[in-house]
Amino acid sequence: MQQTKTVSQKLKQFFGLFIPIFVTQTSLFAMQFFNTTMAGHISSQDLAGVAIGASIWTAISTGLAGILLAVTPTVSQYVGARKRSNVAPFIVQAVYLAITLGLIIIGLGAISIPFILDSMNLEVEVYDVAYKFLVMISIGVIPLFIYTVLRCFMDALGQTKITMMITLCSIPINLFFNYCLMFGNLGFPRLGGYGAAISSSLTYWCMLAISILVISKNPRFAVYKVFKKFLPFHFRTWKQILKIGIPIGFSIFFESSVFSAVTILMSQFDTNTIAAHQIANNFQALLYMTPYSIALALTISVGFEAGAKRFKEARTYSFIGIGAALIFAVLYITVIVIWNHSIVSIYTSDTNIKKVAEGFLLFAALFQLSDAIATPVQGALRGYKDVNISFISTLLAYWGIGLPLGYILANYTSTGASGYWIGLISGLACAAIFLLWRLFYLQRLHFDTIKGKNLYLKEQP
Repeated sequence: MQQTKTVSQKLKQFFGLFIPIFVTQTSLFAMQFFNTTMAGHISSQDLAGVAIGASIWTAISTGLAGILLAVTPTVSQYVGARKRSNVAPFIVQAVYLAITLGLIIIGLGAISIPFILDSMNLEVEVYDVAYKFLVMISIGVIPLFIYTVLRCFMDALGQTKITMMITLCSIPINLFFNYCLMFGNLGFPRLGGYGAAISSSLTYWCMLAISILVISKNPRFAVYKVFKKFLPFHFRTWKQILKIGIPIGFSIFFESSVFSAVTILMSQFDTNTIAAHQIANNFQALLYMTPYSIALALTISVGFEAGAKRFKEARTYSFIGIGAALIFAVLYITVIVIWNHSIVSIYTSDTNIKKVAEGFLLFAALFQLSDAIATPVQGALRGYKDVNISFISTLLAYWGIGLPLGYILANYTSTGASGYWIGLISGLACAAIFLLWRLFYLQRLHFDTIKGKNLYLKEQP
């Protein structure tokens, strides 16, 4: 990251951050995308089983991994404030915390997975695929979490192109393992849907190995000497990470888990409806990579400027990010409306599933505008290290408004399964409005800071 003087310079630097992050996030999501599409060409039971397993896994993993996203704004502010000596010890402690979180999630999963799946009205084949998927994906929990820390470290230094290249390597690796394990090619056993979980876990380990090699050898990162010496546990640093990371992680968890909850509640409908919902949800999640990547770029750019107390520049970056997200949202809505049928055909050739999925996909189009506001705004707020309000608003919007409204519509009106989509859209819209207000309020406080009326941000230790 470098200090910029003009809007054109900021645009260039922002999109220099965003584009590699977007490619990185899309590549990470590609594993879930290919798992779903390839399972759909095995059977509807495999597709539904992967849908259930992936939904539970995504909600839990993104929530806990979201805690580690505190690395990005903290390192960005250290660099902006010229406190580079703090970076390496901070990253080491974040890695320790990542391993601890990984062990916790494996332990909790071993206890809770059977109870979660038993509570759902699933066909035997679907239950078997979902259970084996969740068991096998646990192999990749720890490497994924450590990789998240290392990726955030590299991104915070503005080296998003390098993390992009690392993640791009994951696509052919994952596809190769899927080809072998899901379909039983090249002498491997045909494992069907849950073979995708083994493929993803193996891919996570490969990504971690590549990241460690790059950080050790690349001069941009080697100068920080992250892996040069062993450091003991420093729980004060853990507390620093958790203070920022828990609200971020919980905010992401409440947002992603509500989609998992809807998938679970969808189990009251037939297998075709579950599969159709997963198709629309999966494609919507693919499009979500754009505002989410913009949010990550905003965390880096706003964090860098806020760390240097250049609050006007931080505000300009936030407007650039939100504006870009809205432009992409209009584009995506157009794509869904025009090519609805073609999009669904990528996932399945089953006529019955297609018909239901096309209807769900139109609801996914409505997500785009609210996502284009709520998600980048959260990224900007994280750059300011203002995370608690995002957590509370996400909890209330999704679990206090969206899910209850969806449940009522799905079970007590004629909307059926579509009611859940209507509820989620309503909750997201409420979150977008409130978060935008919070950002404007925070920027006004910072404007007063520039005038010397108050000091909002405290110096980092």
